[in-house]
Amino acid sequence: MTIEEIERACDRSQPLDFSRHFLEAPALSLRHVFHPLGFPTELRTNSPEVMAEAEDVWRIFDKRFDTEPIQVDIHVTATNSTDCPSTPEYQFLPPLFMAVANAENYSIVDLSRNTTQIAVSQAALRHKLYFRYFFLEQAGACHIATRFTTPVHAACVALDGRGLLLCGDSGAGKSTLAYACARSGWTYVSDDSSLLLSCKVHERIVMGNCHQVRFRPTAAELFPEVRGLDITPRAAGKPSIELSTADMLHMNCAEHAKIDFLVFLNRRAGASPKLVPYRTDVARYYMRQVLYGASESLAKQYDAIEHLLAAEIFELRYSDLDWAVDRLRMLVREGR
Repeated sequence: MTIEEIERACDRSQPLDFSRHFLEAPALSLRHVFHPLGFPTELRTNSPEVMAEAEDVWRIFDKRFDTEPIQVDIHVTATNSTDCPSTPEYQFLPPLFMAVANAENYSIVDLSRNTTQIAVSQAALRHKLYFRYFFLEQAGACHIATRFTTPVHAACVALDGRGLLLCGDSGAGKSTLAYACARSGWTYVSDDSSLLLSCKVHERIVMGNCHQVRFRPTAAELFPEVRGLDITPRAAGKPSIELSTADMLHMNCAEHAKIDFLVFLNRRAGASPKLVPYRTDVARYYMRQVLYGASESLAKQYDAIEHLLAAEIFELRYSDLDWAVDRLRMLVREGR
């Protein structure tokens, strides 16, 4: 307000409220505690739509851990735009991890305080898959992956009580092979994101989101049930078709598995199919490269990886998916 406007208000004895600065995000009036992957997470927001999305994404998880609650604040601001925002860009300035799409859509994760602050526009919220993929699901994931677990870029399946991690670069076929195993009677734990529990490192217990599978669009060529499903917008270079395992009656799912084998995937057309022992040093650096956080948490995660590397490590060279599933079954049941 200008001085003249303030003068006129005072002349009319009109109260003026400057308790909130115009730059402040909207006040958060809604609150609920969820448990993504079993970890307590308190969500505060000013938007019933955000709360409904969180309920839809996280209601499938029960409380499993008595850890310090993760605090997530999501402020939704009005906008005239209806366009889906761009893919966020990421920056890590310890202890802050930031994802910024534009001035209206960004998140700031403070790893030292166990908090996440998110600002999103109504336009972003209209594009539900975008909002879930880049903001809501990531709200607590950074804390879970640095404070309570050790993330491993691998899919996880199990057979006869023996767990197996499928490792490899993006596009190596981790999610595809894990799903193919699950279609063949294996127990499904996670697609390409597994978490080694900090409280169970000596037992090599890995957990994941067994309620969904994310594929690249090409998976529709292999699995008829994937055809026609929505593609996550703006998720360039990432798995982009999501399948709910609750809709697949043939799938056995579990929230965790004890790992007996690490298998690095080498999918090459025309390659001679075989399973061979693989290098521990390469496996170690492969797992370390995705880790971030304070030096103290990294030291614990490095130690957790060493325990994981006590499992047997192999490379699976293959081009035929059915052969790969059969070969992994032989490995689990015969140990070779």
